[in-house]
Amino acid sequence: MADELILLDVHVSMFGMRVRVALAEKGIEYEYREENLANKSPLLLEMNPVHKKIPVLIHNGKPISESLIIVQYIDEVWKDKSPLLPSDPYQRAQARFWADFVDKKIFDAGRRIWTRKGEEQEAAKKEFIDALKLLEGELGEKAYFVSKSIAKLVAWAKRCMEKESVSKSLADPKKVYEFVLMLKKKYGFE
Repeated sequence: MADELILLDVHVSMFGMRVRVALAEKGIEYEYREENLANKSPLLLEMNPVHKKIPVLIHNGKPISESLIIVQYIDEVWKDKSPLLPSDPYQRAQARFWADFVDKKIFDAGRRIWTRKGEEQEAAKKEFIDALKLLEGELGEKAYFVSKSIAKLVAWAKRCMEKESVSKSLADPKKVYEFVLMLKKKYGFE
């Protein structure tokens, strides 16, 4: 019997995109279910009763939540396919650390840029740029990173987009922008 795999997600979610890329890299077929976060489905609430958020990967009826945990799960369950994380424990820990850094520092600062105004927004912009510089310094000359300027991240993003697993998993930038504008209006951040 084949594995039943369902991904509860929102097309513009960077966390969902992380899971979609991991599934594509492993060549794993799954059923995609778009969630409406303003009106969460009973399945989402049942499968993630603690956080009640996406993404949730449901594997043979069992839910796995939180994108980094889902990626690690995918890597462990389908270990016969190319690994997503390094085999060396130290390098694997470093990869997890920097993924967590993106979630906590870069995402949070980015969210504050569009949810704040004035001095708070300017402070968030500075924190965002500083976090990108720190990440870029860590990436150095590693795979997919070449130069020593912040443009290195742009070059890296372009190379990543050349991978089908990435390009097919990312949301249309216009739809992401429209989604952010809708959220700003909904929550009065205009």
